[in-house]
Amino acid sequence: MRKLKNIELNRLSVDEYKTSKKTPITVVLDNIRSLNNIGSIFRTSDAFCIEKILLCGITATPPNKEIHKTALGAEDSVEWQYYEKTENAIKELKNDNYSICSIEQVENSTLLPDFTPLKDKKYAIVFGNEVKGVQQKIINMSDTCIEIPQYGTKHSFNVSVTAGIVLWEMFQKLAE
Repeated sequence: MRKLKNIELNRLSVDEYKTSKKTPITVVLDNIRSLNNIGSIFRTSDAFCIEKILLCGITATPPNKEIHKTALGAEDSVEWQYYEKTENAIKELKNDNYSICSIEQVENSTLLPDFTPLKDKKYAIVFGNEVKGVQQKIINMSDTCIEIPQYGTKHSFNVSVTAGIVLWEMFQKLAE
C-alpha cells in the first residue's frame, strides 16, 4: 500500500463545494467555548457536505486563527451564520421546516443507532456546551433528542467527537 498524496484525493475546490449538493443537515453550536472544537466541527461538516453551521451565543466565529488551526480552511467552504441567542436560530429553523434534533442525554432519548432520518426532511443537529451540554430551553424546543450509547465510566464524549459520530451516522443513513 502507498499513502495517497493530497492531489490524488480528488477533493472539491472551495468554489465547487459551495455549489455542490449538500446533505440536508444544519449544525447548531449552542455556546461552544473551545475554538479547537469549533474548528474541528467545521472540518467534519465540510467532509460530509453539511449545508451550514449556526454559531450561537459564546461560540466564536471566523475569521479566527485558533478556529483555522483545526478547521484547516473549512471555515471558508462551509456556510455559517452567527446568532446571539440559540433560541432565535431554532425558531428560524422551525419556521423553515427543519426537524430539531438535540444531541443530549435526556429522559426518553432516542439512541443514535435507532434514529432513522427521513430523506425528504431537513435536520438541524444541536450540539451543546462542553460542560453544560444543550440548554434545557433548547431541549424543550427540540423535536427529538438523540443520545450516543456509551459503555465506559465517563458521561460524555468531547463535543467535536460527538459531532463526528453523529454527522457520520446521519450522513450514512441519508445516503442509503
